[in-house]
Amino acid sequence: MDETLAGVGPRLRALRLTGGATLAELSATTGVSVSTLSRLESGDRRPTLELLLRLARAHQVSLDELVDAPETGDPRVQARPRVRDGVVFVPLTRRPGGLQAYKMVVPGGWPGRPDELRVHEGYEWVYVLSGRVRLLLGEHDLVLRSGEVAEFDTRTPHALSNPSTEPAELLTLFGPQGERMHVTARPR
Repeated sequence: MDETLAGVGPRLRALRLTGGATLAELSATTGVSVSTLSRLESGDRRPTLELLLRLARAHQVSLDELVDAPETGDPRVQARPRVRDGVVFVPLTRRPGGLQAYKMVVPGGWPGRPDELRVHEGYEWVYVLSGRVRLLLGEHDLVLRSGEVAEFDTRTPHALSNPSTEPAELLTLFGPQGERMHVTARPR
């Protein structure tokens, strides 16, 4: 364990420098004091789980990457579906922070909250795998069908519903800090 913890400091410094951040900028992002960050990077302080979690999130790496945990041998994401307001969300990424991928199953006739357009930080990309969904986005009222894509800044008022009697399956990518997806496709 001592060997593992001794390697954390150099990895923290490398991640910070690769990201082009100063100790003061990282401190502002994590809420960890500059002196504590400096001592962690130099190996003069042992990291706690709380500090490691904050730093992993700030650097957008998994805790395993931060402490250089051995490979488990199974690269598959063990998706654990969650149901929120009747919609099934299946997480397809396991890295904390940064871009997150989900498969969503929206039941037929699901009303969403058309009278409650949501606004929050981030950027979203939605691809309809099957079925149809209604996307209210600012002044737009769109019906997306299988094979169609929409991407938008989530600071634009938006709501999603399913106007069909059949379930709709979606693939969504969400960037909580406004990260945009870059899709490259050749014209037909």
